[in-house]
Formats: sequence, structure tokens, C-alpha cells
Amino acid sequence: MADNKLYYGDNLDILRRYVEKESVDLVYLDPPFNSNQDYNVLFKERDGARSGAQIKAFKDTWIWDEESSRAYHDMVEHGPENVSKALRAFHTFLGPNDMLAYLSMMAPRLVELRRVLKDTGSIYLHCDPTASHYLKMLMDAVFGPLNYVNEIIWKRTSAHSDVRRGYADVSDTLLFYSKGGRHVFNVQYLPHSEAHVAAKYTYTDADGRRYATRDLRSPHPRPNLTYDYKGYKPHPNGWTVSLERMQQLDAEGRLLFPSKPDGRIRLKLYLDDRQGVPATTVWTDIRPINSQAAERLGYPTQKPEALLERIVRASSNEDDMVLDPFCGCGTTVAVAQRLNRRWIGIDVTCLAINLMRRRLEAAFGGKAEFDVIGEPTAYSEARQLAAENPYQFQWWALDLVGARPVIEKKGADKGVDGRLLFHDDESGKTKQVILSVKAGHLAAAHVRDLRGVIEREGAEIGCLISLEEPTQPMKAEAADAGFYQPPVGARTYPRLQLLTVKELLEGRKLQLPEGRVDVTFKKAARAKAKQRALGEGDENL
Repeated sequence: MADNKLYYGDNLDILRRYVEKESVDLVYLDPPFNSNQDYNVLFKERDGARSGAQIKAFKDTWIWDEESSRAYHDMVEHGPENVSKALRAFHTFLGPNDMLAYLSMMAPRLVELRRVLKDTGSIYLHCDPTASHYLKMLMDAVFGPLNYVNEIIWKRTSAHSDVRRGYADVSDTLLFYSKGGRHVFNVQYLPHSEAHVAAKYTYTDADGRRYATRDLRSPHPRPNLTYDYKGYKPHPNGWTVSLERMQQLDAEGRLLFPSKPDGRIRLKLYLDDRQGVPATTVWTDIRPINSQAAERLGYPTQKPEALLERIVRASSNEDDMVLDPFCGCGTTVAVAQRLNRRWIGIDVTCLAINLMRRRLEAAFGGKAEFDVIGEPTAYSEARQLAAENPYQFQWWALDLVGARPVIEKKGADKGVDGRLLFHDDESGKTKQVILSVKAGHLAAAHVRDLRGVIEREGAEIGCLISLEEPTQPMKAEAADAGFYQPPVGARTYPRLQLLTVKELLEGRKLQLPEGRVDVTFKKAARAKAKQRALGEGDENL
């Protein structure tokens, strides 16, 4: 089995069942928050009677209900003493609302993340200013206030139009804690600014290298370093370097000798030798992912790889283990893979797991070895998933044929669960397969409805994926839809195809022209334009 793991499931359960104590070097987490709600809604009282909301991809799910109330009481009664005290204080101050639900659900996860961290490990918790102060107190309770390292402010956007109530909100917070006092930290450097270079590095040598100069005067008297060099006298305090080092610098051409005998020798400081400026706790140099960025996947909470690269480089070394328990579209694991770290990614949606798998395969091919754990691999497991979570079953089934799910907008026409875009000629025109997923009872009407959707959407092919075996009337209805004829080649393809989950698990494929392009990762301009025309923008991913 591979060291790298993708887990589908609740991260609290995964951490407790699969991740060993003190086995992880670095944790980064960006847990979902109530970002789609007005700030005041977070503090609206809840009566505790509501049942847990159905988890959907990208939907913030922290709600004060029976599930979060149980989590609160479990931590208060059985959790570490400081965590119990912190939650009780939050309850006194906040009351039973969604913010308390968020903190109650985060508390046991942070306790487990501390358990799996090595003594030399670190954790970065990414959050927004709405909850960062509460989370900092909770992190103090879990990790200890002495293990707080930094609060990092990342300028995540350059402008914001919502300034009705106050200053534009353009930043996120990263809370950086260690497990103990011996955590790994590799200083990260930023390039010098153009203004700094222009002001300080004002000289250029014969090779075109820019340099600045500084004196070699010791700040304090150093009698052992007071010597003449090539007839030049030192400052009364002496030189900053030994005679041997002075000779080495001279041989390397790094000394600048004065034109006057009573002048001072100066040291050349080449710009290309300087590491740069050490990174501070305010990060303004890492830009968010814009609409044209090559790495953009359309995932609403996707973070730029540069952000994760700084964190991974700073707080881990090669072959270390990196863990992201809310890994979403997989930026953490992709960066860890590229930087030769081992990794664990966990997410509660099949959609995210499928997206990560494809992202890794597209970026690294067979070089990224990893196991996917928790997804159905047998028909009985697929049936169980459909019964427990229809949305997850739908997304999992769509991934069996490489399709993208469509989250219907309010008021949008129904009948499209997924799309698969392809090309089959040199024109660049993007064509589509419309998919529908059914986990329950089947009828010929389902095929007729899909046929109507194909015609309405102008799709070339449609496919119905089902748990149950299609009936004979359904097969007859599908056969009556005819065939799709590609512009090139003589082979035709059924315009309406019926596939069962059992068949897909056994290796049966959707019938498509060869050379199709999965535009999830291959960003052809025309394909993207077609995506937007089809309504496959950010809001649908």
C-alpha cells in the first residue's frame, strides 16, 4: 500500500480509526465556515430541535442542532480539562447558536489533530476574522498558549465592494501552533522589492551583476582582527573578518579597494547572492486565484498553491507527512506531492475525493502513488451509500464515467445531474454528454425525460446511470433515440445509453468517440467558453 492516502468520510472518524498517534509532521486545515450567511445569523439562537442538515459540497454545515449539542456535551464531559473549560465559557458567552456549534464541532477534531502530530510537528488553521478570535482561544486550550507561534494575515483579495458597514474585508487569518517547543521551521524569504533594489544595489560589475557595498569595520573593538591588508589600515575597532577570510573574499573579487591610501576597503554584496527578505506575519505577495489562473479548478474555497507551498516548505522537510483533514480540491496534497512530502487528505464529499484524484493524476500521472479509502468498491457498498447519502452516491456514480456534477441553481430546469464534455474533431467545438443518476425505482418515463433533456440542451449523447437493472420498456425507449454520428469515422454511438452501477464496477464504459477531452483539467479556451455557455461556471462546480 502507498504512504499517501485519500480518505472519504468524516475526518473525526477517519482520524480516530486510521491515523496513528504522533505520525504527522504538519497539519493544514481550512474548515468550512458560515461564509454564505450574514454575520449576525451566526449568533441567532437555535432551539436545538432541528435535525442535522444534509451535507452538500461547499455548503457550510455548522448548525446548532442535536448533533452539535451532543458534540458539545461530549467534549465538556469527556474532553481535556482546558478544552472543557473553554467550551463552557463559550456557551456562557455565546449561548446555543451556530458559532457555538462551529466551535463544538471543531474542538474534538483539534484534539485528534494534536494526538496525531509529532512532538516536532506544527499546525496551521486557516479561518476568517469572524471566528479567528474564538478559534485562537480554542487552539490555546488544545495546544497550550505557550505553543502559539504566529497569527498570519493573508491578503486574499485586492478589492471588495461590500463597504456598507465598515472597511472592506480582504484578509484571512492563519493560526500557527506547534505541538512542542522543537518544531521544524525553515525560514522563507521574499524577493527584494524593485524600489529596494534600485535604492541599495546601485553598482554593476563587469559581468553585469548588481551589487551594494558595506564597510568591514567591526562594531566593537577586536584587537585580534586588527591588521593591515595590502597596505590599507583597519578601523581602530578592527575588521569584521579574519585575515584568512579577507584573503578568500579578495580571491573571489568581493573586495572594493579605495582609490585613496587612507580609504577603507568595502565588501561587495551581490544581489543574486542575497536570500531576500524573511517572510513576516503579513502576507501580501501571494495573490488569490483569478478567473484566468491555470491552476483554477472552479472550487469556491480553493487556495493558491503558492500559499500552501510557503507553509509546507517552512514547516516540513522532504519525506515528512503532511495532513489536510478538510482537503477540498486537494491543493495541500498536490503541493505536498510536488515538494516530495508524504501526505494524507480527508474529505466528507465524494465530489472532493474525485476532484483530488483527477487533479493528482493530471498533474503527476503514475508518479503520484496513493490509495483511496472509504469509497464504494462493491455493489453492496454502493447501495449502502445511496441509502445513507443520495447526494454522495450521485457524485460518486458520476465519477465512475469521469463526469462533472451539476448543482442546480434555484429556478433552473431539472433533469441534469452531470455533464461530460468532449471533442471529436479538429474544429475545437465542445460537445456534451448529459447524465442522470437514479438510485431508486426505475420506469420508462425516466428515459423519456432524459431524452427530452438531451434535446433541450442540444447534447449529443445522454446516459442514465442506475442502481437497478433497467426494464425492457426502458431499453426499448433508449433504442428508439437512435445514434450519434461523429463528423469523422464510420462508427456510431447510442444517443441514449443505460448503464448500471454494477456494470460500471465491473469495467463497462460509456461509449464515446475516441480522443475525447476531459476539460476539468485541460483548459482549452473554446472548451471553457462552451462551459460558461452551458452554465458550468463556478456556481455549478
